[in-house]
Amino acid sequence: MSRDGRRNDNASNKKNKPKVETVDGGIRLNKYIANAGICSRRDADIYITAGNVTVNGKTITEMGYKVKLSDEVKFDGRSITPDKKEYYLLNKPKDVFVSGSLNESGMTVLDIVGRATKARLSPIGKLERSAMGLVVLTNDGTLSKSLANPRHGIRQIYHVQLNKELSQVDLEKIRQGITLEDGEIKVVDISYVENKSKREVGIEIKSTKSHIVQRLFKSLNYEIKYLDRVVFGTLTKKDLPRGMFRHLTKQEIINLGMI
Repeated sequence: MSRDGRRNDNASNKKNKPKVETVDGGIRLNKYIANAGICSRRDADIYITAGNVTVNGKTITEMGYKVKLSDEVKFDGRSITPDKKEYYLLNKPKDVFVSGSLNESGMTVLDIVGRATKARLSPIGKLERSAMGLVVLTNDGTLSKSLANPRHGIRQIYHVQLNKELSQVDLEKIRQGITLEDGEIKVVDISYVENKSKREVGIEIKSTKSHIVQRLFKSLNYEIKYLDRVVFGTLTKKDLPRGMFRHLTKQEIINLGMI
């Protein structure tokens, strides 16, 4: 990885990224399925013959059938694309936007990770511009939708530094649950950071509501000076310096999918 957060593997990414080859205006259906990461071409032929694949709503069992990139292809009723699924974990620096920017000069997480891939990535979840820490980016829409579902919730641990010491009374209030304008917020756990002043706490939540950590402390008249997401789901910042990113391992992807 370079100092500005880019991985130095652009060449390998281009080499490994499946190419969507068009022949006579289309791509063979088995190759389309293989490029989508469903299975091998050989196995795709078996599924096609068995009637598991539809194109524009029509079941296709013909070997060698060609589709266009504009066609809607479904495998077992689920839409697929010939783009290989990619998953990245970024340790976001401060003053970097997660989704969009408020001005033309504002850097986003896509500016950092996007230079290493041509995939259309989207960040999962929210993280304020002033906050730092873990952000997952992927072009896997199914996983993104699942993890963003408020009913599921995803484990998040933050390291928080406040403008003043957090009293034991207020810590217990947060631990028991705080009612905000959009309902009661219950945390999984909250505690003082070991060997630090009482201005620094660790807080674990599963809520996907916007600005939830800031609003929790603001309701008790505290201001956050430092906010760092150190755990997201089963992922941690281990061996991932600020501003750097890496591919998720197969096991990490499986673990996220089970949340």
